[in-house]
Amino acid sequence: MEQYYWKKEDVPQNLIIKQVYGVAFSNDGNILLRVEDNKYKLTGGKPEKNDKNCEETLKREYLEELNVTLVDVYYLGYLLVEDDNNEKYAQVRMVAKIKNIGEIKPDSDNGKIYKRFMSNIENVKDYLNYVDLAGNQLIDDAITMAKEKYELNFNNKEYFI
Repeated sequence: MEQYYWKKEDVPQNLIIKQVYGVAFSNDGNILLRVEDNKYKLTGGKPEKNDKNCEETLKREYLEELNVTLVDVYYLGYLLVEDDNNEKYAQVRMVAKIKNIGEIKPDSDNGKIYKRFMSNIENVKDYLNYVDLAGNQLIDDAITMAKEKYELNFNNKEYFI
């Protein structure tokens, strides 16, 4: 079984980055979740050859999967993953602010259409339902960073967009 460890530091140079995912905040302080097969998830994906950096990967993935444009992207940290074969790799996590939400359209990569849900910060961990401590730590750190970096008006409303 894979083991996850939350690291609030730069990814070591010898560690491969296999994923870049983000915690994206709206002006009303909600977190955008992708709904796939009735499961709530963060959005992101694998870095591609044409991506210059993790920020570019994250912006591309949000546009492809949810038709959402991001701004003010910040590096948060990474999950150190140790798989069953004792291989170690990084899953980068970032924080971003939502600039624009376009109409729902199919993911340009796989043709799937995802629902988009805005969760308030109090309930987001319940929706994501991470079983490991690391996933919940990264959400707490993302909320803390968003409060420091962005001017947000937090409310308790939750809604699909």
